[in-house]
Amino acid sequence: MKSSSRKVRFATVGGLLAFLIQNAWAVDPFPVKDIRVEGLQRVEAGTVFASIPVRVGDTYTDEKAAASIRALFALGLFKDVRIESNNGVVVVIVEERPNVADVDFSGNREFDKDVLKRALRDIGLADGRPFDKALVDRAEQELKRQYISKSMYAVEIVTTVTPIERNRVNVSFAVTEGEVAKISEISFVGNKSFSSSTLRGLFDSDTGNWLSWYTKSNRYTRTKLNADVETLRSYYLARGFLEFKVDSTQVAISPDKKDIVITLSMTEGEQFAVSNIKLAGNFLGKEAEFQSLVTIKAGEPYNATDVAQTTKAFTDYFANFGYAFARAEARTEIDRTTNRVEITLVGEPSRRVYVRRINVAGNDRTRDEVIRREFRQLEAAWYDGEKIRLSRNRVDRLGYFTNVGIDTQEVAGAPDQVDLTITVVEKPTGSISLGAGVSSADGLGLSFGFKQENAFGSGNSLGIEVNTSKSNRTLVLSTSDPYFTDDGVSRTFDLYQRTSRPYDNTSTYAIETTGIGVRFGVPFNDSDTVFFGLGADKTRIIPGTLLPTVYQDYANEFGYSATAVPLTIGWSRDTRDSALVPSTGQVIRTNGEWSVGGDMRYVRGTVQFQQFLPVSRRVTAAFNSELSIGAATGSGSYPVFKNYYLGGLGSVRGFEQGSLTTAAQRAASLTATGGAKKVVFNAELLSPLPGGGNDRTLRGFTFVDAGGIYAPNEAIQLSEMRASYGIGISWISPVGPLRLALSRPLSKFDADKMQSIQFQIGTTF
Repeated sequence: MKSSSRKVRFATVGGLLAFLIQNAWAVDPFPVKDIRVEGLQRVEAGTVFASIPVRVGDTYTDEKAAASIRALFALGLFKDVRIESNNGVVVVIVEERPNVADVDFSGNREFDKDVLKRALRDIGLADGRPFDKALVDRAEQELKRQYISKSMYAVEIVTTVTPIERNRVNVSFAVTEGEVAKISEISFVGNKSFSSSTLRGLFDSDTGNWLSWYTKSNRYTRTKLNADVETLRSYYLARGFLEFKVDSTQVAISPDKKDIVITLSMTEGEQFAVSNIKLAGNFLGKEAEFQSLVTIKAGEPYNATDVAQTTKAFTDYFANFGYAFARAEARTEIDRTTNRVEITLVGEPSRRVYVRRINVAGNDRTRDEVIRREFRQLEAAWYDGEKIRLSRNRVDRLGYFTNVGIDTQEVAGAPDQVDLTITVVEKPTGSISLGAGVSSADGLGLSFGFKQENAFGSGNSLGIEVNTSKSNRTLVLSTSDPYFTDDGVSRTFDLYQRTSRPYDNTSTYAIETTGIGVRFGVPFNDSDTVFFGLGADKTRIIPGTLLPTVYQDYANEFGYSATAVPLTIGWSRDTRDSALVPSTGQVIRTNGEWSVGGDMRYVRGTVQFQQFLPVSRRVTAAFNSELSIGAATGSGSYPVFKNYYLGGLGSVRGFEQGSLTTAAQRAASLTATGGAKKVVFNAELLSPLPGGGNDRTLRGFTFVDAGGIYAPNEAIQLSEMRASYGIGISWISPVGPLRLALSRPLSKFDADKMQSIQFQIGTTF
């Protein structure tokens, strides 16, 4: 069929319809004189021209028409596409899809709207994007997936699409969340060696308890169940069940979608014991050193955890000599007649390499120098696994990052070279606190605090603290440079002014202290640091009523104003595995202060030792001991302003903070003003709260405390010590470590001030 004006219409749903139409309405090829586009509203014409395989001067064919239609539909911007031809002019007629003007939700309580919007944006439904009816089904499925991840299987979604002006639509989702489906039963099939209650105790998932509102442990998620199954497998493999396997994991939900039943079927197999351990392969002539790393013991049940730790220790030890790609493998030879297994540890160092370049990524604010100066692995040096691990830990201990990782990449064309990339995820390191309070003692008190641990990304810290209460007025300024020298010597400046007026009456006495100090920290190795510094302070007694006798006696001897020029020196070592929730390691701190000038001449020092021991996988024992002693070095008395105080959280719980008296103060019925000697002992047993699973950020503890405070001329006597016991809760809250303790006294005196419930943020003991 021929004519002077031919018009062919191509309308398609997908490429198949275009193909059928093409064959039904074939058109003779012709040279293209011009191309026009009709129907555009928001899409640029250039987008259409760039997508179709037809240009002016080309020969127009049915194949090119079909390809053009498929290309335009593939853009996802058009609801309909037609191509017409008239006397050599190709006319592309399009009908644009409506754009999404707004996406809204109603009835959602479990999720914030922004969270749901981000989930839909990932599948293509978002404000300003073209609308496709197929997206509605995908959006509903994605929303249901989000709710199912929270164990809310009864959720219902109703979608409403409302057309508005300018070819746009509003999309709204009405959510009926329903009740949360909870785990009602966890059962095991095939367990013979361990009871079901023992195995259930390994799981983070459970059937609910009094703490489930916080832990949500009775909510089912596939991810959490998979982790529990791996915990179960590790438990068996660590006890010699070498052939243990989980046959099936069945999850059944009740018809009302409120209860979930989990059933695990398993085959335990036989328990195997280790008969012998051998080394094979290339151990660089250091077999004795590698043998010392073996934690597997012959004669005991096969322990997969010990095997994994041993092979990892081997690869780490190889890495210390530059063998970054070393392999260590444990091969087992099983004798099923005797239920014994022989383990052969095979080592292959591969090739030795050195580090060509160290890259830093992810630090948008922190300067590269702040991270690089913590590295002990150097560029152009042999790869050293121990130094790399130490470097990673030092960067992590800065406290500026939520995550620190190191990746090793081979260098193309250089088999003896690798590049290291340390990737960090930054976190906010500044804090601002504003507060106001009214009490009968202080009246109206305003407080302000600011601290920036990583000021301007330099690694320096800057802080200010202000308190305007009537009884305790404080102004403290501090700044610290952890790399005052290139060798890592730190420098800290402190400037402070404190005024204490214990009674709400302007006629009563007050103590005013103003001081300045500078401290330096010298690292002797990666775990030991020595501190020394110099300071100057002035303490003034403002006369008034109710002045304690000890202050009046000191004023009579030295006057109402006294100065001191103290030299300080200290040493610290910290080998804990975690600063917030330690389970192993120890902390040793010593510090001394010697006043070499001014009116107050004294020397005082403190020795503190903390030890953390893992009692089991979930239980940790913690011990703390502290001894502090001060003495006068001149002709005068030991300054009462430099006394130590005892009582409360951080020392002996159950007694009012700083309220414990010396024997002399107690005999004379005097107010507690501290003492020149202090002894403290603490013991704790910490474990996750019942019902808290393995969450170590929320733990319960039991404790026993003992301590004594003594005057300069009093001997340290156990009979003068107070003691207490109790229970408490420790929570790593968003604002810092929080502790609540309920205490009872074991040993006390009649005049002691008791506090059975105490609360504090930021203490270890």
